[in-house]
Amino acid sequence: MSAPRIIGIVLVKDEDLFIEQVLTNLIDFCDKIIVTDNLSTDETAGKIQAISQKNDIVEYHRIKKISQSHELIQKYAGKNVWVFGVDGDEIYDPHGLADFREELLAGKYADWWMIFGNVLHCTTFDREQRKVTGHFAPPCRSMTKLYNFGMIESWLGSSGERLHGGEVVFKQGFGEERRCYLYQETPWEKSLFRCLHMCFLKRSSRQKSWKGQYIPRQNPADILSQTRLQLLWSYIRKGLGMPVEGKQEWKIDKFTRGQVHTVDVDQFFGSG
Repeated sequence: MSAPRIIGIVLVKDEDLFIEQVLTNLIDFCDKIIVTDNLSTDETAGKIQAISQKNDIVEYHRIKKISQSHELIQKYAGKNVWVFGVDGDEIYDPHGLADFREELLAGKYADWWMIFGNVLHCTTFDREQRKVTGHFAPPCRSMTKLYNFGMIESWLGSSGERLHGGEVVFKQGFGEERRCYLYQETPWEKSLFRCLHMCFLKRSSRQKSWKGQYIPRQNPADILSQTRLQLLWSYIRKGLGMPVEGKQEWKIDKFTRGQVHTVDVDQFFGSG
């Protein structure tokens, strides 16, 4: 069997405020990073391409349909590969990832299909003080996306974006139930696989506010589930600078549970 590899698949749209940090923190963890850009209109594309020019493991794709993000990783099914799905608002601890990579490649998690890491769903970010506030998973939901593609024969018919929906065909002896919930076993301070989820913050220089707040953006699943009339209404609201109706209530319910915590994030952004 070939040596294990870690393939990052990043799906973005208008993420120019965090995308550089997102990718920089993944460089040493992944053997290859496939970045799919769904027609960004801010500075996202330029920032990704600048990083790609300096790091040959970063592969940039500008895509019209988000389904193309899944098509780019289907070929890894059945191979000794971990596929790591990352969004433009997910900033991982690069120091923790360095040790976590060693564990993954050594086979520590070879019997697991999915791994869920620790998450802080961030509601504020003080860049100068290098501190964030937010809600931990647990009790919130973890949304990390790390899959052992060596366990499957294929993953076809995704419902849209990469690693969502579709039909997963497992090899004999493996199944969907093999899930490792690291975030339920390891406290944030000791976690190697931990993420700042900036979903409630401004992510693009083009993003507008409404009544002084940035409303959680629609994700691809929100958009795909809309009827034509709903899409038209969303387009009108966006044009007026109003928040677009989507699954904001769902996100608030899943990602703002428990107490609010304040955390130093030098580990994620560097101390300089």
